[in-house]
Amino acid sequence: MIKTLQIKNYAIIEALEIQFSKGLTIITGETGAGKSILLGALGLIMGKRADTKALYDVSKKCVIEANFEIGRYSGLRPFFEANDIDSEEETVVRRELLPSGKTRAFVNDTPVNLKVLQQLSSSLIDLHQQFDTQDINDVSFQLRMVDALADNGAIIKKYEQQFKGYKNNQQKLKKLILQNETSAKETDFLNFQLEEFNTAELIADEQDGLEGELSTLNNAEEIKSKLNSAFMHLSESEQSVLSQLEVLGVSLNQIRKYQPTLGPLLEKYDGIVLELGELANEFESIASDTEYHPERATEVQNRLDLIYRLQKKHGVNSVPELLEIQDAIIQQLTSFGDLSNEIIALENAITKAELQLRKIATQLTKRRKSVVNGFLQLVHQQLALLSMEHARLQVSITPSQELLPTGGDIVEFLFAPNKGSRFLSIKQVASGGELSRLTLCIKSLVASAIPLPTLIFDEIDAGVSGDVALKMGRILRKLSNEHQVVVITHSPQVASKADAHYFVYKRVDGERTKTKVRALDPQERIRAIATMLSTNPPSDSAIENAKELLAMA
Repeated sequence: MIKTLQIKNYAIIEALEIQFSKGLTIITGETGAGKSILLGALGLIMGKRADTKALYDVSKKCVIEANFEIGRYSGLRPFFEANDIDSEEETVVRRELLPSGKTRAFVNDTPVNLKVLQQLSSSLIDLHQQFDTQDINDVSFQLRMVDALADNGAIIKKYEQQFKGYKNNQQKLKKLILQNETSAKETDFLNFQLEEFNTAELIADEQDGLEGELSTLNNAEEIKSKLNSAFMHLSESEQSVLSQLEVLGVSLNQIRKYQPTLGPLLEKYDGIVLELGELANEFESIASDTEYHPERATEVQNRLDLIYRLQKKHGVNSVPELLEIQDAIIQQLTSFGDLSNEIIALENAITKAELQLRKIATQLTKRRKSVVNGFLQLVHQQLALLSMEHARLQVSITPSQELLPTGGDIVEFLFAPNKGSRFLSIKQVASGGELSRLTLCIKSLVASAIPLPTLIFDEIDAGVSGDVALKMGRILRKLSNEHQVVVITHSPQVASKADAHYFVYKRVDGERTKTKVRALDPQERIRAIATMLSTNPPSDSAIENAKELLAMA
């Protein structure tokens, strides 16, 4: 339960503190006095988003601090352990809003994020606000209430754990199937590429030789012509180079005996003549061997075209690089494995898990249906007490086509406010007053099955008055025997049932208006309720009526 709420520098609140009763705490005040501001501050404790517009003094930080007594709620211990927070019987939750717009949150002085704050507060407080989206209209909330009545907590936890594994395996199966399909497609493509390489039978150093051979074949006639011409000029013509050199050699040898130093030079001269002869013979030999073979030229050109095409396709410039790519394809194909066996095993595991989940879901369905009639009977009794004797609630439980995170059921509350009315969703047919009474009836009946320490109602009595409001007050009073209940109300009948009564008011202090809160003593309560019954100041009859209401409480 919440023990204290301290608010500093928030909206038109400079600073205040409220001490909450264990039973029923009532908060009243004039319209616009700041009752909703209290709930706004409490919303920050519950992890709602903050805005610097809410700062009373924009130069200072806003601090909201709540003290909770949670000693007997042992179910929270795993939460504290999981989030590395000290677990104390009295837990302090603090939220700070800085002028810069940044916010900080702490639980027992341990910094936490908003998600953690929201998880904790949802286990401590149920906040029903008049102008919020009504959770009673939320089908997921309706299902949680039915499960609470059926005491399905342990079964739901077991189901959720198995369902999580079931969904994870389904996702894994999708990925494996996709991976296997992708692998098969890629394998086909790689095998196609490898077949091209295997057909090509590439040799590392063949490209240069082929390019040289093709060049020779394509220029064979020119090569043959020019080599034969060189042979003729060197050796065969009448005025050939060699014949002239021979004549010159004879002439030089005639003076050799006169000049001894000519001996070595003439030997070198003879060597040159000999080499020129050999060179001429080589030219002749090459010329005779050089022939144009169109078939071979076509063969070489086709081979080179194949190499060039592969190089362009794979973005390389040499045969060795192509051979490296070929080796990489072989390695990649070796690494691919068939996932069919793994897929079959996972499909079998999913089928088995689904059978187990459906058994649990069937159990949940039976338990849910078993509590509906008794629950509806009590709701109708409560509605009759609140002058809605012809209103009827219906709990629709229909099977879903597939397994859901909560089982196999789609649960929805349907409502018929008048005799003969069709059953429709609550939000379609319930007026404000009907919604308030229905919400109170349902929550009061389910509250004992939900381990929520604190229930907060903001104008739950909206749209009702007189005897109906008095009966709603009695229900709230009875509810406060098992839970801490905080009610913001404009109803004197509801206010008369309080264990503690706080009055919210505004006071002008200098140039600023401030919200204040004070606990009312017995005499102040009489006057406050009398004012709610009549005017301010209240009439004598209103004061007597207020005393009567308090006496009845």
